[in-house]
Amino acid sequence: MSETPVYQDRHSGRVYRDATEMVNDYLRRFGQRVGVELEPLDEDGYTDVRRGSATVGINVLEEHGILLFLSRIMDVPRGDREAFYRRLLELNFLVTSDGAFAIDKERDAVYVRALRRLSALDYEEFEDLLHTVATVADEWDDRLAEIFPPRS
Repeated sequence: MSETPVYQDRHSGRVYRDATEMVNDYLRRFGQRVGVELEPLDEDGYTDVRRGSATVGINVLEEHGILLFLSRIMDVPRGDREAFYRRLLELNFLVTSDGAFAIDKERDAVYVRALRRLSALDYEEFEDLLHTVATVADEWDDRLAEIFPPRS
C-alpha cells in the first residue's frame, strides 16, 4: 500500500499537485453546478459555503490528510443537557447520514461535521459530503433551537 496521497478525480482522471488544488477545483465545479461563485481555500486551507440557513466551513488539513466539513448549529443549552445530548445521539444514529453532531468544548457549541481522507477523494464524494452537512445543519439548526431554547 502506497504512503503517498493520491489526488486524482476518478471520473475525469485529472491528477492534482496537492489537496488544495483538488479541493479548489471541486469548489469551482460545485459553484458552477449551483450557479454561485465560491471563494477558493485561503492560505490556511479554509473557505465556507452558504446553503440555506447553514454556513459550511470546508477545511483542508493536509498535514493530517483530512478534509473536514463543519457547520455551527447552536450553543449547547444550559438546562436539560442530558436530554439534549441524548437527542443528538439519537439523530446521529440515522438522520445525519455521513455527517454527525459534535460539540466543540472550547466554544460550548454544537456543529454538524463530516470527515474524509483527502487521498483518492473524488468530486461526487466531495459534493455529497457538502450537501449532507448543509442539509442536516439547515434542517436541524431551527428545530433544535425550538426544542432546546438558546441560553438567555
